Amino acid sequence: YIKSAGDKHMKTENFSAVTEFFLVGLSRYPELQQTLFMLCIIMYLIILLGNSLLIIISVLDSRLHTPMYFFLGNLSFLDICYTSSFVPSMLIIFRAGRTSISFLGCALQMVISLGLGCTECILLAVMAYDRYVAICNPLRYPIIMNKVRYVHMAAWSWITGCGDSIAHTVMTMILPFCGNNIIDHLTCELLAVLKLICADITLNMLTLRVGGIVILIIPLLSIFISYVFILSAIQRLNSAQGKKKAFSTCSAHLTVVILFYGSALFMYMKPKSKDTKISDEIIMLFYGIVTPMLNPIIYSLRNTDVKEAAKIILSRHLHLFKI
Repeated sequence: YIKSAGDKHMKTENFSAVTEFFLVGLSRYPELQQTLFMLCIIMYLIILLGNSLLIIISVLDSRLHTPMYFFLGNLSFLDICYTSSFVPSMLIIFRAGRTSISFLGCALQMVISLGLGCTECILLAVMAYDRYVAICNPLRYPIIMNKVRYVHMAAWSWITGCGDSIAHTVMTMILPFCGNNIIDHLTCELLAVLKLICADITLNMLTLRVGGIVILIIPLLSIFISYVFILSAIQRLNSAQGKKKAFSTCSAHLTVVILFYGSALFMYMKPKSKDTKISDEIIMLFYGIVTPMLNPIIYSLRNTDVKEAAKIILSRHLHLFKI
């Protein structure tokens, strides 16, 4: 009895030993790290500038005070917060080869990045529904997508995504790590942290699969169904200009969906091996940095309303500056 109690005490000490983690992602590839350091700085600046400009334009131009641009503003704000939660620490890894992060800091980074990623999945589905109503039911669009409804839809996207993230993070961080605190990844990514746990993670993996179906698969199916009806409605339009504008708007959103969901599905729904592979980290960089960088570029270059609003605001401010 005394021996078992002593073993239990030793295990308790081991369980509470981890107070910080060390992120060492891609440390085996120093040349690649130096290249990625410069690329990530450039892409991060583009993310901050591009998404900030998109938010400013949608706020300043009253013609863009519509559900579509409200959701787009949410997406831009989300991308800024999402990348800011891990890019600074990741840049330190690229320069120093590793970086330390406290236990609480790791949990906070996990809950923010995972929560915002989940929110984006739902928000993209909401944006697809908005396009479906606008194109398939244009006369009823102002009634269906009234201000109260689209604000609630955006709010519930944030609540659902963040709630799912909190649940996964709590279930992970309450488990014992037994002194293992080297994360072979660029961030405190959920799957990478789960590999450090010295207890049964069957329930964690099960809830992760269920969450993947709810957060990834179901929104993706709803987007697919929406676009089946959208493309069918576009084909029935008589105006060539109307078809062109509808295709332009929808193709921009569809491009973002393919980029984001494609990489996210590969990361979270494919069978996982025991060790973190370099492909996982590259995929993480793609949906974590490249996609948020491309979002404002895609929406601005393929959207005539945004380009016209930008020109008007720019000319207005240049005129005031001359005066």
